[in-house]
Amino acid sequence: MSETTETPLWNENEPAKVESWRLHTLLEAGYPVPLAERIAGAEVDLHDAVALIRRGCDPTVAAEILL
Repeated sequence: MSETTETPLWNENEPAKVESWRLHTLLEAGYPVPLAERIAGAEVDLHDAVALIRRGCDPTVAAEILL
């Protein structure tokens, strides 16, 4: 008989990878590190967070709106 190995659908490191990617995206958009870290770890729509900055919103005000 051959053994089969099931591949997990969700790797334990996936949440950390997603948060890291979100942090990178927020930093590229112009958020300072402390705000980017808070937003990256929150249930905030990343597209909204980036769009606010692109429209000229101050990062602190954007964070207040999002959080």
